[in-house]
Amino acid sequence: MRNSSSTSKYIIEVDRSKCISVANCVAIAGDVFELDGEQIAIIKEPDPKTKTYTSDDDTIMLAARSCPTQAIIIKDRETGQQLFP
Repeated sequence: MRNSSSTSKYIIEVDRSKCISVANCVAIAGDVFELDGEQIAIIKEPDPKTKTYTSDDDTIMLAARSCPTQAIIIKDRETGQQLFP
């Protein structure tokens, strides 16, 4: 599991054991998620210059909600509270 950039209000994690390679997350937020060589979702590094993603927080949440196995975990960066799933 890797976390997102510090500019997002979310901490993003991927539970690789739950990913079944549907790639909805990649289709919705391709600048945040990609499939690795094992065809399992990972979180991309943000833009090295801006340390941000093109996708906004709403799009990141939509990508998480699109995962049929709920492999993407979204937490509030300030409180650590799990927001999804």
